[in-house]
Amino acid sequence: MPDQLTVIVLAAGGGTRMKSKTPKVLHRICGRSMIGHVLSAVSALEPARVVTVVGHQRELVGPHVTELLPGAVLAVQEEQLGTGHAVRVALEALGDGPREGTVLIAYGDTPLLQGETLRAFADSHRSARAAVSILSGIVADPHGYGRVVRDPEGVVQAIVEEKDATDEQRAITEINSGILAFDAAFLADCITRIGNDNLKGEYYLTDAIALAREAGLTVAAHAVEDALQTEGANDRAQLAALGRELNRRILTRWMQDGVTVMDPETTWIDAQVVLAPDVTILPGTQLLGATVVEEDAVIGPDTTLEDCEIGAGARVVRTHAQLAVIGPEATVGPFSYLRPGATLGAKGKIGAFVEVKNAQIGAGAKVPHLSYVGDAEVGDGTNIGAGTIFANYDGVNKHRTTVGKHASTGANNTFVAPVEIGDGAGTGAGTVVRRNVPPGALAVSAAHQRNLPGWAQRRRPGTPQAKASAAAERHGDGDDPDEPSA
Repeated sequence: MPDQLTVIVLAAGGGTRMKSKTPKVLHRICGRSMIGHVLSAVSALEPARVVTVVGHQRELVGPHVTELLPGAVLAVQEEQLGTGHAVRVALEALGDGPREGTVLIAYGDTPLLQGETLRAFADSHRSARAAVSILSGIVADPHGYGRVVRDPEGVVQAIVEEKDATDEQRAITEINSGILAFDAAFLADCITRIGNDNLKGEYYLTDAIALAREAGLTVAAHAVEDALQTEGANDRAQLAALGRELNRRILTRWMQDGVTVMDPETTWIDAQVVLAPDVTILPGTQLLGATVVEEDAVIGPDTTLEDCEIGAGARVVRTHAQLAVIGPEATVGPFSYLRPGATLGAKGKIGAFVEVKNAQIGAGAKVPHLSYVGDAEVGDGTNIGAGTIFANYDGVNKHRTTVGKHASTGANNTFVAPVEIGDGAGTGAGTVVRRNVPPGALAVSAAHQRNLPGWAQRRRPGTPQAKASAAAERHGDGDDPDEPSA
């Protein structure tokens, strides 16, 4: 786009129908705020200037905008007196304002808007040499929208808001999306001449249409085929409907790019997720944030991954993971929980009912089942026995455990950090490791087993346990040649 393009994003409204402490434009769908989706579309045009008009809860909206688009100018609309007033505030924030080129007006609550749509609209506006152009759409139910009023020859005459429209005008199905493009010089001139002689006493930006017509200037309308791109959300129900539609579009795009989505109805993918061809997504899966999945990986069913990296050919089933890295051909799940900082190397395994936090598990290493691995490093090829706990917290500070390469630890171990287990070392079942284990050594801490004959009959008389043990003794099954009678 030429350097003369200025974009004004209107985001000052209160959104009272949301009934929320969160500003309307900050409500999220598919991993981004509504205004985040709009700013992403605007950024695709590479405009010379972007001005965002903030007002209601600007202490929340303003920082969010500048985080997403650091070069954006914030204009504060102290009182919400209509779109015309909001644009005047935006132009004032630019000083003298743009005097040439195109000024495009967008809204912060239209999350389906696409950059290519805005680009085509701006190109159409310039080609028509119009003073003002309307991004319009034909809809089955125009209720609530401003109507595009044309003369018998089809020339745009005005936009009439719903509350000011006659019955005949309310029957018009061509609606104003609210997105307008202006010749910068005309906008600078007309914005001060827009009045507020209407039922609500507001300054309507759409009154610029009549001013352009009175001056004999061209007014154009560019109809977008996909009118849903301009749809706004005013309450939670509309927000959910737009979320479902945006998710459907995201899924369709990925399927067209070679991703298998077994059940689109139960699959949710955020806008920033990146998927390679031949990824398979099974039912009940959510891929959130900046998750990246490489080719031939299989995700799901019933899996949630947020800001994760999944290597080629990996398999992740019934798992919840956040800020985790899973290497190529590794397997995770079912019923695994990967917390931030969890890393699994190539062909490694994290199995059923395993929780991993801030731990690096090497290539080919295995934590198969029923374990907690926190603040640890597990070397390549090592096997961690079932029921192992990495006891990383002493009540005040966190400590790390290091397990070397090709070690083999027994079931039901506890590693009391900080502790190191050397390469090729082993531990016996039930061992509590409190001291470092040298490479190749076997650590055991369990005492010699003692059996106390007759304990069930003495301590549990009359119970099924006692009766079963007595019957076994009568049949000679209870003899223990290694233990004297008590």
